[in-house]
Amino acid sequence: METVDLARLQFALTAGAHFLFVALTLGLATLVAVVQTWATLTRNPVHLRMTRFWGQLYIINYAMGIATGLVMEFQLGLTWSGLTEFAGNTFGASLAIETLVAFFLESTFLGLWIFGWNKLNRWAHLAAIWVVTLTAYASAFWILVSNGFLQHPVGYELADGVLRLTDFGAMVANPTAQVAFFHVLGGAMVTGGFFMAGVSAYHLRRRTAEQDLFRKSLRIGVGVALPATLFTATLGGLGFETLQPTKAAVWSGDAARIAAAQAEMVAAHGPGDYLPPSGWVHAGGLTMMIAFAVMFFFSGLSAVLMLFRPAVRGLRVWHWLLTLMIPVPFLAMLGGWVFREMGRQPWAVYGLLTTAEAMSPLTETQMRVSLTAFVTVFAVLIVTNYLLLARAARRGPGAVTLGDRPIDAPSTEPALSL
Repeated sequence: METVDLARLQFALTAGAHFLFVALTLGLATLVAVVQTWATLTRNPVHLRMTRFWGQLYIINYAMGIATGLVMEFQLGLTWSGLTEFAGNTFGASLAIETLVAFFLESTFLGLWIFGWNKLNRWAHLAAIWVVTLTAYASAFWILVSNGFLQHPVGYELADGVLRLTDFGAMVANPTAQVAFFHVLGGAMVTGGFFMAGVSAYHLRRRTAEQDLFRKSLRIGVGVALPATLFTATLGGLGFETLQPTKAAVWSGDAARIAAAQAEMVAAHGPGDYLPPSGWVHAGGLTMMIAFAVMFFFSGLSAVLMLFRPAVRGLRVWHWLLTLMIPVPFLAMLGGWVFREMGRQPWAVYGLLTTAEAMSPLTETQMRVSLTAFVTVFAVLIVTNYLLLARAARRGPGAVTLGDRPIDAPSTEPALSL
């Protein structure tokens, strides 16, 4: 492989892995916030235990997501310095806002939520998880504003060989970013819904304790997954209206359209191959669509079955299938990510900077060492996250340490006197 191919492979593996953590984090945060809202309003102990159980799984995934995000960001300076030098003044603004949102607001309020059990007023504690959820949405939004600029640059000028931001509002309102944000948000809810339903089905099948908790959780997961799948598919359809001409031509498979798109790019940028890799574009798009079709039909069937208490309590075949469905949303998210990013090639900033020009001046040996190191670190993080999530999910609510004393129980600690 050429050096630029190694660099692309490294970023694809690390960014794709990080994206999986983000999908589950966004989905679970929303579900935990909704469940805690109901628990706070009704003081129902079952919903309070649900909040603690799903909240602990959310925290595990969030922590690993932060670790992978930090590792991934190093690559912008190490491997893609050409991109940051050329376009850092533009998409760097939204990345800076995302950093302030994610690493200051979100992490601060998450700390208040984690350590505020039994210490904060129950309404203040509820407000903390909602701030965490909303700032998670904001973090995803600003990331996709940056990505939208790379996909379809707007609001800039080219001066002295670098891009400068001239219209921040145009970059924020970029349809490529707006549609992608709601599409990703819907996909995250699909991921969270199937995760909650699958884990609940595992416990119902094994007849573990807290059957009432998992029956309610299963219904919530399925009840979210079906409309979220429809919403995500709708936004995905709107996203096809924002495709680059070369990606749209390759996806269509029309030889005349492909030739016309290539000729247009050659006329604008000179000789070269400006078509994205057809195999990757079709593989990513088809994987996404097939996975969503499977999820749509299965979630529709599950929405009918969950109306019948005997099925929820004892239909073991359905429980098995629900558990096996947990990885499918992740597969769909990865397929969509490959379709979006590979379809932009050979451009790092579409129509302005190629991927080869965006790369740092690294040797093949340096790139191989870097690839090995990054892949090793991410493999360890992914395996660790899977083992921790699987263990916490398998052990059930009885082993949860988050807020292990009821939120409204009186404290036995001595009062602080001044």
